[in-house]
Amino acid sequence: MKKSVERVAILGVAGAFALAACGGSSSPSDNSGAAPATSSGSGSSAPAPAASGSTSSGGGGGAGTKVGVLLPDTQSSARWESFDRPLLTKAMQDAGLVADVQNAQGDTTKQETIAQAMITSGDKVIILAAINFTVGAQIEAQAKQAGVQVIDYDRLNLGGSADYYVSFDNVKVGEEQGTALVDCVGDKADARIIEVNGDPGDYNATLFKQGYDSVLDKKYAAGWKKVGDQSIPKWDNAVGGTTFEQLLTKAGNKVDGVVAANDGLGNAVITVLKKAGIKAPVTGQDGTVQGIQNILAGDQCVSVYKPVQAEAAAAAKLAIALAKGEDPGVTQTLNDPQGKRDVKSVLLESFPVTLKSNLTKPFDDGALKAADVCKGSYAALCTKYGIK
Repeated sequence: MKKSVERVAILGVAGAFALAACGGSSSPSDNSGAAPATSSGSGSSAPAPAASGSTSSGGGGGAGTKVGVLLPDTQSSARWESFDRPLLTKAMQDAGLVADVQNAQGDTTKQETIAQAMITSGDKVIILAAINFTVGAQIEAQAKQAGVQVIDYDRLNLGGSADYYVSFDNVKVGEEQGTALVDCVGDKADARIIEVNGDPGDYNATLFKQGYDSVLDKKYAAGWKKVGDQSIPKWDNAVGGTTFEQLLTKAGNKVDGVVAANDGLGNAVITVLKKAGIKAPVTGQDGTVQGIQNILAGDQCVSVYKPVQAEAAAAAKLAIALAKGEDPGVTQTLNDPQGKRDVKSVLLESFPVTLKSNLTKPFDDGALKAADVCKGSYAALCTKYGIK
């Protein structure tokens, strides 16, 4: 991967998105399958159109070019309906385009059927957040044959043929998780670690694991012990909790730290640890309400926050340029090892949130609201750590 970060002049668009997000969801969890905001006891005030329907809008009363946005589900993450749908719809509308935004509800057959309809109905560009990379590659093959350009959104489809990819540097995200766990575990020479990874069908999960293993493998070589390591299909938090409980039992209920790939899995792990009367640092990702609350309570070590507003802004800018027949000017690439090709990519910056660093950033960005996080017993903790 080229190390220079592609900016694509998205800052102005991202700023506008951030303002829109201030009135949006309190949980901008990413692709990566965080628990919906309601799982932490906070409601969502973001606009949330019917998840399975199409949001079609555009300047000029639908006379503009159509851009398809195909979202994966409503269960793995609150972000898709609370943030991505309204933000991308508005960006297309402001550019005079028609946004054809639909959600596959976790059904791969449905996602492929929707994509076929987008292609045959004349969508010129499709922003695709695939349920898994297998169906994603199939959709892209059909789109390519029809001359429709595809932007892989958040998740790279291995073996696919997308023209562009927009996401975060997901190896770095994993590195940030691993580094934070090392800091939280401290100088315990023989620390016992369990790894609870994301969905094996989501290439992001592979990249996250590459990142945190690149940090933790050095500690394992120096005396730490990996006593459990399991991937969780579909980022299912319930399955994650059950799987972790089994790994913990197999490890004799002895663990000193847990890598959980995102906040939803992290909360499932924390629930099991509390039940067993064990206190151990746990990682996470997405900067969700639940994740930040767990950090404030001292139950979670880190949540890597990935500003979805910037991601949506970058994808929108690409789609608008492509729909208008313009060259977006993207030069950075990410390698698709299965397709044996380099994909033009926009990789954005992530921020590890801990009690010591970046704790207020999700609030400053408008991604989270203090009113949603600082409830009940968390109110005093918010005051203590400067969350307003």
